Amino acid sequence: MRAEDVLPDQQNQGQFNGVTVRKGTVGAFLANARLWLDEASGDAERAVAERDMLDALPALHALGLFDIVQVRDAALHELVLPSAR
Repeated sequence: MRAEDVLPDQQNQGQFNGVTVRKGTVGAFLANARLWLDEASGDAERAVAERDMLDALPALHALGLFDIVQVRDAALHELVLPSAR
């Protein structure tokens, strides 16, 4: 399967398990995770990245991302996959 099979070029979002997911959600999450994990990032940058990652969680769970991909960093894992969720 190719990216355009999931969301055609002219389509910017889709419904997955009842959740609207925008094109680019997974890529944005990865970019934010890298920034959040980077020790050179400032507190304000990390706070924005954290908020954006948390906002994306319903879409990422609807896609089943964490059923396939394991978050190896313990702090990031606890942020995005705490046992209470």
